[in-house]
Amino acid sequence: MQKNDLTEYVTSFENNGYVLMENVITGDQLAALNDQLRSWIDDSRQHDSNFGEIMDGRPRFDVEPRTHSPEMPALRRISSPIEVSDSYLTVTRDNAALDLTAEIFGPNIKLVATKVNLKLPGSGTAVKYHQDFPFEPHSNDNVMTVLIFLDDVTPDNGPLEVVPGSHRGKIHTLWHDGVFTGAVDPEMEEGLRDASVSCTGKAGSACLMHSRLLHASLPNMTNVPRSLFIITYVAEDAIALSPNPIPHIYDGDIMRGRHTGRVRCTPYEMDLPEYPKEASFFGQQDKVKA
Repeated sequence: MQKNDLTEYVTSFENNGYVLMENVITGDQLAALNDQLRSWIDDSRQHDSNFGEIMDGRPRFDVEPRTHSPEMPALRRISSPIEVSDSYLTVTRDNAALDLTAEIFGPNIKLVATKVNLKLPGSGTAVKYHQDFPFEPHSNDNVMTVLIFLDDVTPDNGPLEVVPGSHRGKIHTLWHDGVFTGAVDPEMEEGLRDASVSCTGKAGSACLMHSRLLHASLPNMTNVPRSLFIITYVAEDAIALSPNPIPHIYDGDIMRGRHTGRVRCTPYEMDLPEYPKEASFFGQQDKVKA
């Protein structure tokens, strides 16, 4: 990657809170990730509810309860795929988006969590507006969500919708009437949607998103899947202020640079999250009143 390209990416990220990047993984890596994903989807046909287990005992594989069936699987989340797939672990440890993250927040970067979010045809899965930071607060906000496109993402198959520049605004509460819903106040939805832009691109591309950026996505309205491999990286000197919502054996591993033994704190105020009881935040967002 040319230095000029890096500078443009960094400037765009600082201004908008996100940046789109092509070819963050190789064609062989993309094929390996999708081969593994197809195997997991086929396995889900044998289950009528969430299955598998992560470190805290919650299910690893989360299915959409209203639409999932053997004929039309609606697997919507795989938590910590790197614990059960070498292909996903290898990509987590080395990809072009990680290089850019180190350029933006670096040079020392560690891992927080990984997951796969799926929108299979007919699943009906939607994501309400939220920021990632209230799910995973740290002593500073140098937290990056990297969303690697495992399929071509189009305007119609449920792309990520982001609100440019919102990473510089307030941290919104995800608590409403004493319930942690994992979403902002529903009354904000219409205004946020009007201000949003869609993040589309070819499989193998990625969106790098600041964890304070407001974002959402609509259901997949096509007959082709839209799947994302999502990796959360963080500056090494950012210390977690609440338990990892997706605990795993690689939590805190250094991905770039080195361990410094230092902590950096920046001022902000926010409500701490509720540790999830559900298989994923989809269950938390199901609590949002329409």
